Amino acid sequence: MGIETYNPAVITFPTEVEELLVVNNAVPQHPESGYVYKLLGAVQDSAQASADSALFDACRALGKAIVDANYFKDVLLYHYPTRIDNSFYSDVKLTPERVQVLCDENATDAIISFDRLLFDTQKEIIDLAAEGVVGKIRVEIKGVVRAYLPGRQSPMVTVMVSDSLFWEEYASRPDVLNLFLPQPDDALRIAGDYIGEQLYRHFVPHWRNETRFYFTHSNSRWKEALAYTTKQKWEEAGERWKMIHEVSSGWKGQAQSASNVALCLEMQNQFKEAYEWVEKAKALYRQYVPEENRQRQLVEAYAVVLLERQRDDKKLDLQFGEE
Repeated sequence: MGIETYNPAVITFPTEVEELLVVNNAVPQHPESGYVYKLLGAVQDSAQASADSALFDACRALGKAIVDANYFKDVLLYHYPTRIDNSFYSDVKLTPERVQVLCDENATDAIISFDRLLFDTQKEIIDLAAEGVVGKIRVEIKGVVRAYLPGRQSPMVTVMVSDSLFWEEYASRPDVLNLFLPQPDDALRIAGDYIGEQLYRHFVPHWRNETRFYFTHSNSRWKEALAYTTKQKWEEAGERWKMIHEVSSGWKGQAQSASNVALCLEMQNQFKEAYEWVEKAKALYRQYVPEENRQRQLVEAYAVVLLERQRDDKKLDLQFGEE
């Protein structure tokens, strides 16, 4: 079944950080750099793609995603260039003095800065003879994003960015593909927007879609417990799975019901108790079946997940300032 879990930010800011400033400290690459267009096997010399807007889109998308998380009091977007050089390949950090000035001017407590962001775009149109043509675009995104605090001589944290987007479309002729494939500048803007949305998880607590499993059997006790489970009545379901665990004579019934108890407890945010129950299931599977057994692998993987959720819960308490 699918569930949503609330996860801590990768980075924990000091509790006094309430307002952020998102800064573009990267230099846009030249339009003729980082873009290769191959049309029916021939590389096109005139290929160009502008990354200027993509850098702004990345900053804006990151700021918006952080705002939508409702974690910080406010998030501002700095609209002016912070670098005047043309060295777009260079990773240049903000100086402590510059960090202090930016925070003072904008009344913010910390800065998130794109210090380098590069796009490598490959576009190819291939002739499929009687079947028409296929067009492919792939955008590789690489960069460096840092968090800065005023008063510190070095960045608080550095995040290395690496991701990609891919498009593939079919048409009768190359010119028809333009109706379906994004133009080079648009592809970069989409990529900038995408990477900004992905990066927000480093800086704020966030929801994530995950998958869980539970075991079923056809006898009446299991059906009753299953009914509560499918209706997400976790406390009632957990009590019945515990009863099944106590009365089960075979190891498999004990192991599977223990794993189900763990799920019910997890859904009630009782992560420590859930981990204790899945450990019971794991011990039984390890005693009776080999490593390659699929159910054993599932239970062992779930034990790792519950251990991580215990750690994440403590980190969330820290990030929200709870004792």
